[in-house]
Amino acid sequence: MLEVTGLRAWYGEAQALHGVNLSVGEGEVVTLVGRNGAGKTTLVRCLIGLHRQVGGTVSFLGRDITGMPAHRRARAGMGWVQDDRGIYAGLTVEENLLLPPKVSDRAWTLDRVYEAFPVLADRRKAPGTTLSGGEQQMLAIARVLRTGARLLLMDEPSEGLAPVVVARIGAIIREIKETGVSVLLIEQNVKFAATVADRHYLLSQGRIVEALDNSEFRRREVQLLEHLGI
Repeated sequence: MLEVTGLRAWYGEAQALHGVNLSVGEGEVVTLVGRNGAGKTTLVRCLIGLHRQVGGTVSFLGRDITGMPAHRRARAGMGWVQDDRGIYAGLTVEENLLLPPKVSDRAWTLDRVYEAFPVLADRRKAPGTTLSGGEQQMLAIARVLRTGARLLLMDEPSEGLAPVVVARIGAIIREIKETGVSVLLIEQNVKFAATVADRHYLLSQGRIVEALDNSEFRRREVQLLEHLGI
């Protein structure tokens, strides 16, 4: 689904990513774990096509998309659930959901969204920014699912949310995985990552320093929490 080889990124003359290699298979959930400042969000912006100072290659569905602009990556089936959620203040919940175009026949219907996220059905006529943080996160995820994206890039979806909301988001990630949709999850929440992911990459100072399967990740949970300073 996604293959990243030797990815490098800069901000001016300062290098942020140093030869990152990673892959995400079809129907696979992979997490990228690292401290603040490790380069996680920069990597996501490179993958979605919003950071232009890059080297290396990014392949999606077998096609080199390294130089492809962001809107074409979205049309190809790459969806981004950004860390600030990107809810449109002047639109209702339902209008936010109806806004994005469909890119495949995998697109979720409104009925399916409301079945998975009953709170959005209850608040469908409310302005999107009147929702709580957890509700806005659900709306951001649901809006991408409405496009039918084949790969979801999710940037810190559990940050600052109540445990019950985090558990619901985990359940949705597991549900979409079963449909063959892939997820690259950017996370600091080790416990949450271990409940949803198949594999994990540890990013430190712009470099992948370890690749772990989920069983090894779980065994080393305490060490990873210490590394992340949590």
